[in-house]
Amino acid sequence: MTKRIRTKRIYESPSPDDGVRILVDRIWPRGMSKADAALDHWIKDVAPSAELRKWFGHRPERWTEFRKRYARELDSNPEGLAELRRLLKGGVVTLLYAAQDVERNNAEALREYLASHRQRTVHRSH
Repeated sequence: MTKRIRTKRIYESPSPDDGVRILVDRIWPRGMSKADAALDHWIKDVAPSAELRKWFGHRPERWTEFRKRYARELDSNPEGLAELRRLLKGGVVTLLYAAQDVERNNAEALREYLASHRQRTVHRSH
């Protein structure tokens, strides 16, 4: 599944290899027009909360803790993940983000979460 999920800065040019392009930020990227974004979907509900995003502040020393807190938010948001999981069944998906750090951003944390939680979430019972 992880080979079908890619991450990319929204400021990079779209590519046919991107598959379905999904913006996973809660806020629209600064200076980006909707035409240039070439989005297929904008799923705000899977983005980190405003509080978590502000706390993280893209500080590398908070990356590990950010991923843990973000995973807890995602765990409590199965409805928000439903559309994304549906899109993943169709092939390659590129999660788009605006952050400058290509290694430590919410799209990368979301990709890791989806890869590590796919079995658990499929078998979850309420």
